[in-house]
Amino acid sequence: MNTICRVCDSTNLELAIDLGHQPWCNHFLKSEEVGQEPFYPLKVLYCHDCGTVQLDYTVKKEIMFGDHTYLSGVTKSLSEHFKNVAHEVDNRFFKNTPNKSVLDIGSNDGTQLKHFQELGYDVLGVESSTTTAKIATDAGVPTLNDFFNLEVVKRLNRKFHAINAAGVFFHLEELHSVTEGIREALENDGVFVVQFLYMKRIVDNLAFDQIYHEHLLYYNLNTIEVLLNRHGLSMFDAYLSPIHGGSIIGFVTHKGQKEPSDRLLKMRQAEMDEKSNDLSTYLNFAKRIEQMKIDNLNYLDAAKKEGKIIWGFGAPVKGNTLLNYFGIGTQYLDYLVEKNELRRGLYSPGMHIPIIIEKELIDLPDIYYVLAWNFKKEILTNNQHLIDQKIEFYFPVNPQDI
Repeated sequence: MNTICRVCDSTNLELAIDLGHQPWCNHFLKSEEVGQEPFYPLKVLYCHDCGTVQLDYTVKKEIMFGDHTYLSGVTKSLSEHFKNVAHEVDNRFFKNTPNKSVLDIGSNDGTQLKHFQELGYDVLGVESSTTTAKIATDAGVPTLNDFFNLEVVKRLNRKFHAINAAGVFFHLEELHSVTEGIREALENDGVFVVQFLYMKRIVDNLAFDQIYHEHLLYYNLNTIEVLLNRHGLSMFDAYLSPIHGGSIIGFVTHKGQKEPSDRLLKMRQAEMDEKSNDLSTYLNFAKRIEQMKIDNLNYLDAAKKEGKIIWGFGAPVKGNTLLNYFGIGTQYLDYLVEKNELRRGLYSPGMHIPIIIEKELIDLPDIYYVLAWNFKKEILTNNQHLIDQKIEFYFPVNPQDI
């Protein structure tokens, strides 16, 4: 259990959201593991001193990130997003920089770094998952199979023009060692690109399924700055991207190097105006989650009474938070349909729904209950032929357009 704030060390923490006991949601199960998976508390605490919301329990990083089945290259829209980020970073900051270099923390299968390679960067990934790191290395992306922290930086003994952390900065058990490592490895005029789920958008979208054990922290712009400042860093620009339902793409450098942009200042002010970092906002969020559960179970009950066949679309990690908290198992969903070959023949943790591979389907359901809702546009575009056949795509989380 975590009894002090992960960001500011305060002990003035209060329970905001309680999602019960849940399995580690990236532990997709082999048949012999079904029913044997451990469960852990999934509770969100609010820090009264810095406003950061965070989990009160840490599943050890070796369990969650030592080896897993998530691949960032599976989804076309995510790869396209990474390409856009690489081009933006290069055009804005390093277009004419000789011998430019980039370090990617939590580099997964190397998708982000491939786009930097195409722009002439010397690249290095640090990835904790053994299988995933090998996939990247075999694809020609130099990758160190390790957990990034200050000790790794000292071993590398080099600096980088750009450092990227996409969807990993809120995972960090060794939060302060990692942040200090970033400061140490960043060139004096370097840029740290931090890509993170925006808690303000999670609340707006009612996307509570993005709360799970891998996500130890949930940042807004005002709260992440507390962490960055503690380690001599500061964000100077940011914007909201539609990826994953709403993510911040933030640009960070050494403190005092650059003034914050007007758009960053406006976004920070909007958080203040809308009380995004107030406890009352999170307590209200918890009430809305309860109503969402009632609404979804009513929908599924009605569909089953009509004899409809329902399958889950996608088996994303976050979907398991929703399935377990709502209690949606095989009484509602016969299968979860996936693209990712690493999940072939596995079962969802907790609810034990079997996973089948999309390209091998023979039959089709009446309804797809879409768990991979963050790729809504891509899913609807790719499956228009099924929609034309009157197959319904139901989105339990319906992200607002950005």
